[in-house]
Amino acid sequence: MIENFVKFFKDGGWAMIPLSITSLVALAFILERGVALRRSKVIPRYLYETLLNYRIGQPLEHIASMVAAGDSTMARLVRICLEHTPWSKSENAEAVQVRARAEIVQLERGLVLLEIIVGIAPLLGLMGTVSGMIAIFTDVGHTGLGQQSSSMLMAKGISEALVATVSGLAIAIPALIMHGYYSKKVETLAVEMESLCMDFLTKLYLQPESADATGKEK
Repeated sequence: MIENFVKFFKDGGWAMIPLSITSLVALAFILERGVALRRSKVIPRYLYETLLNYRIGQPLEHIASMVAAGDSTMARLVRICLEHTPWSKSENAEAVQVRARAEIVQLERGLVLLEIIVGIAPLLGLMGTVSGMIAIFTDVGHTGLGQQSSSMLMAKGISEALVATVSGLAIAIPALIMHGYYSKKVETLAVEMESLCMDFLTKLYLQPESADATGKEK
C-alpha cells in the first residue's frame, strides 16, 4: 500500500509537493476545529441547564462560581453579564454583544484558511495537469509520434496530468464539506448563545422589580 502511494505521488509530478502541503494543512485545521467546536467546549451541558432553569430572584453566587472556573465560550459571556450588572440592561447587553463578536471570530478561526484551500487545491491540480500536457507536446514536438519512446512519454505526461487533477479535487471536496459544516455549526451555536444570554439578562434585571412587587403585596 505504501509503495502504491509513493508511486502515485511520483506520478503526479512536481504539483504533488504543494498539494501534499495543502492537504496536511487542511487536515490539521479540520481536526483542530472539530475539537474546538465541540458543544461541551462552547456551551457545556451543566451551564446550559443552569441558565435555562434559573429563576428570577435566585442568588447568583452559584452561577458566578461556575463561570469563574469555566473556560468555555458561554462561561466567558456569562461572566461579562455578571461583571456589568451595575450597568443598565441595554449597556450590559451591548457589552455582551461586543464580547460575543470576539468569541465568534475565535470560533471561526481557521475556516477562512479552509475556504482558501477549497479554491487553490483544484488550481494546483490544474497547474499539474497543464504541466503534464506541456511535457507531452514538448516531447512530441522533439521526437515525433512514431517512436515507442514518444508513446511512453505521452502516457507518462497524461498520467501526471490526471493524478494532479484527481489529487486537487480529492483535497478540495472534503475541505469544502467541512467548511460548510463548521460554518453552519458556528452559526447555530452563536444563535443559541445569544438566546441564552438575552434570556439570562432579562431574568437578571427583573429581580429588583420582582422583589418590589412582592414587598408591596405583603
